[in-house]
Amino acid sequence: MNNGKTCLLIDDDIDDQEIFTLVLKSVNPSISCIVAHDGVEAVSRLTSEATLNPDYIFLDLNMPRMDGKECLQEIRKIDRLRQTPVIIYSTSSEQKDIVETQSLGASDYLEKQSSVEDLKRMLAHFFK
Repeated sequence: MNNGKTCLLIDDDIDDQEIFTLVLKSVNPSISCIVAHDGVEAVSRLTSEATLNPDYIFLDLNMPRMDGKECLQEIRKIDRLRQTPVIIYSTSSEQKDIVETQSLGASDYLEKQSSVEDLKRMLAHFFK
């Protein structure tokens, strides 16, 4: 069981943030979800707040200021987060994005779901 785990969602889309956090709560209420609105904010917080040690990081690819691939590279430079699973969470189903993010250190790749039920199934499988 994932007692007291923390998930960091890095996504610039407010609707996607709300849906993700609500569905995650329904799948596993013991996981708390922290949100960063883009890669710049996420990297800044992860480098300056030593107590911010998420157990999982879900990362969108298409964001302003710093895209998901750049953000992933910066996260992988932070020693305490080298073993933290970073899961790409994107609308893109492009094979090149999947291959490239894996080569940059992504642990997994989840395509954003169009329905809440599909997202619930996906997260339930992930956090079983």
